[in-house]
Amino acid sequence: MPIQLNTLMRRSGAVAIAALIAASPATLVAPPAMAAAGPPSVADLSAELIDAVVNISTSQTVASGNNDEEGEDEPRAPMPKLPPGSPFEEFFNQFFNNKDGRGPQRPRKTEALGSGFVIDPSGIIVTNNHVIDDADDIEVNFNDGSKLKAKLLGRDKKVDVAVLKVDPPKPLKAVKFADSDKVRVGDWAMAIGNPFGLSSTVTLGIISARNRDINSGPYDNYLQTDAAINKGNSGGPLFDMDGGVIGINTAIISPTGGSIGLGFSMPSATVQPVIEQLRLYGETRRGWLGVRIQAVSDDIAESLGMQKAQGALIAGVDDKGPAKPAGIEPGDVILKFDGHDIKEMRDLPRLVADTPVDKKVEVVILRKGQTLTKTVTVARLDESDTAIKASTRGTETPEKPKITKALGLEMSGITKELRDKYKLANDAKGVVVTKVENGSSAEDKQVRVGDVILQVGQQAVSNPEDVSKRIEELKKSGTKQALLLLSNAQGELRFVALALN
Repeated sequence: MPIQLNTLMRRSGAVAIAALIAASPATLVAPPAMAAAGPPSVADLSAELIDAVVNISTSQTVASGNNDEEGEDEPRAPMPKLPPGSPFEEFFNQFFNNKDGRGPQRPRKTEALGSGFVIDPSGIIVTNNHVIDDADDIEVNFNDGSKLKAKLLGRDKKVDVAVLKVDPPKPLKAVKFADSDKVRVGDWAMAIGNPFGLSSTVTLGIISARNRDINSGPYDNYLQTDAAINKGNSGGPLFDMDGGVIGINTAIISPTGGSIGLGFSMPSATVQPVIEQLRLYGETRRGWLGVRIQAVSDDIAESLGMQKAQGALIAGVDDKGPAKPAGIEPGDVILKFDGHDIKEMRDLPRLVADTPVDKKVEVVILRKGQTLTKTVTVARLDESDTAIKASTRGTETPEKPKITKALGLEMSGITKELRDKYKLANDAKGVVVTKVENGSSAEDKQVRVGDVILQVGQQAVSNPEDVSKRIEELKKSGTKQALLLLSNAQGELRFVALALN
């Protein structure tokens, strides 16, 4: 239990202190210089901000079925067949189609609570998208007890942000965003919200980490804080000690459902451009480069002759995207985008998304050991889902595949038999993997049977002989890793680096 754990920790601390005193009874050691102490009180700051933080109540109508008290569907025996006009027909119909006999069950309303904050005195409010998702009615509750109905101006699921509008009788207290890029680990942070329905709750902590990826979406870049954040805090603000909003409290990690000091806020630098677009257009207009990227691992960096792993590796280029006419190719590593260093792969999607549509930007790439600069006109991302078109099957003459072994793989040229067996597209070209040896580097890198090798060492291959020849060239050049470009049956591309020894 948590109380027992805290008690044990305090006791352990006492034993440790006693041991230190006993070890040096005559020596007093001055404590190390400490950074400035935290604020003695945040009472004035919270009093200044609290009226701008709101509670958001939503209701949703859901269909009801014949459910038991636990809310789960209860298995029912089938209604017996009765002759037409039977006196028992009405009784059984009522019993089997309506368990409690109270007549047809009506749709029921569910309610949820969250937090938000006012960013414009005219009544513009920001919260999380998941707070208002699928809501029929949205009501905003203010600190003075007043309530107003809200309408949705726009929302973005990928960043989990929604913008609401209320019509207040007088200007509202509003807060401003601060620059989250200037926030440092160890800075104080204050959260205000509605945890478990307890309105206007203030909690204090520090920024525990920056740039956290919790796998919640493509633009994860969270601030981590130990300020207590619980259910109901979603959509509320995280403030710096100047009263600026540095993040929107969005998620927690907890085995209990309550705060254990692992709270996550989407930074203001990420959400501000989205919020402005939602206010202006009611939708998000993101930039699009038209590439598929992957991380540059240490093995891949070594195979490319890079000093360290950095940037975003281009695994594929969309034929209709802006990267293709700009001359960006699979195998290129993007090192800079519009003047910003790409330290790791996930830096690129956020930078591209925030770039205005039709803006021309310079992209610095690494290609075969050379640094090149390309100019790309950023297009608009189509947020709609696109279906994968099924490929047509060819009518190739059956032929016996010729198997070649290398790099822990058995591979063959693409025959009709293998094309059908692995469901490869009719226009697929390259060398297909027919076996992966147990314990090999290829198995560790999750190379799969049916993958098609398109390149080895950044050179295209069309048959197993090309692969063998290229491997020998790489060995003679002293390269320790062979960089392979692979495609699966769906046409998705990725690079893997395999040890040559």
